[in-house]
Amino acid sequence: MKKTSRINRRNFLKSAAVVTSFFIVPRRVVGGTGFTPPSDKITLAFIGCGKQSAGLQRRFANLSGAQVVAGCDPYAAKLEKFVNVNNQIYAELNSQAQYNGTQAFADYREMLAKKDIDAVIIASPDHWHAAMSVHAAEAGKDIYCEKPLSLTVKEGRAMVKATRKHGRVFQTGSMQRSAKEFTQAVQLVRSGAIGEVKKIVVSVGGPPKEWDLQAEPTPPGLNWELWMGPNVIERPYNNLLAPNMESTFWAKWRDYKEFGGGYMTDWGAHMFDIGQWGLGMDDSGPVKILPPGEGKQSGLIYQYANGVQMIHQPEEGKNYCHFFGSEGEVYVQRGLIRTTPEGLKEKTFRTGDYKIYVSTDHYQDFLNSIKTRQRPICDVETGHRTATVCNIGNIAYALGRPLEWDPEKERFRGDREANKLLKRKMKKEWRV
Repeated sequence: MKKTSRINRRNFLKSAAVVTSFFIVPRRVVGGTGFTPPSDKITLAFIGCGKQSAGLQRRFANLSGAQVVAGCDPYAAKLEKFVNVNNQIYAELNSQAQYNGTQAFADYREMLAKKDIDAVIIASPDHWHAAMSVHAAEAGKDIYCEKPLSLTVKEGRAMVKATRKHGRVFQTGSMQRSAKEFTQAVQLVRSGAIGEVKKIVVSVGGPPKEWDLQAEPTPPGLNWELWMGPNVIERPYNNLLAPNMESTFWAKWRDYKEFGGGYMTDWGAHMFDIGQWGLGMDDSGPVKILPPGEGKQSGLIYQYANGVQMIHQPEEGKNYCHFFGSEGEVYVQRGLIRTTPEGLKEKTFRTGDYKIYVSTDHYQDFLNSIKTRQRPICDVETGHRTATVCNIGNIAYALGRPLEWDPEKERFRGDREANKLLKRKMKKEWRV
């Protein structure tokens, strides 16, 4: 394996668009026997090289059927770090596969033009997901996009349409669907082990807040205008939004409605997703939303056509999803499942017994789907429907009154004010 040297920081920062000293292994290259030749590997490129990308970067690099060959970010320092780490990962991997280094881009559109990139991993802030996904589909790339899928319902539907139109594979990064405890929980619910589902309680934080940050000097090497991207409402740089390299906290852009949906979408895209999965609503959703005060609950209530209620219950501590049935209960959070009766959680299922799609590795499942052209465990429609639950919940919190939702037409019934909030204004060049 060819080891790559560390990029010179000064030269890197001078490159506004592309670092041209690195080249992707050509798809036509054929290796020897005993390993997967580079030409048979799925070539992956990252859009967004911040904190979330770090774990994904190593996970995908460690899969034998793929190579991470490029990265893109408008923040040069983060892009530089991604490239250097990626080169080091491949220098250390115990593999005979040739690796010729990582390409770097500031503008993802230039990266999408590369014919030798098969798929993209989108790990950008939420306000970018729709534009990047639609453009990737148009460029013929398969897509792994972090959750929550979209910032608005209209953007989510545009992502689904582009994926279907261009025949792409799309995996949403709701990786709990590939975790053992959540698979077991949902299988118990879907198999009827707790009887008829009566209600679901989901504990995640609340909606986003209004802008309250002060302007700060933009760090060298950060193209703030490009980071803002589609947003018509522009905000000044603040380190909480796009932390500098010395910061260790998670970026706070998700707390503000210009860029994210608060914890309703951030963790809701995980836990409401399990509720939707358990109810078999991956292509549908609730029909009514009741705000706090319409009962004893402190959070809103989603009402489904079958009578089941999914209650948002913000609580301190770990996030969870709790199913209540006529004959038992299933409580699940990361690393923990509890059931009533207690022994129910030990129930085993054979392959033919499963009522759900089962994946044990979210990232390998994406690669498998690229090869088979079958839909992965958290297809774009599934991700869109879960994001819709989160987004219309935020609308209900903002308006503070009951809303009726049509999951087929994806519109509120008889509510012009609410329907206006299903989309946002976007700059022309990024509009989808």
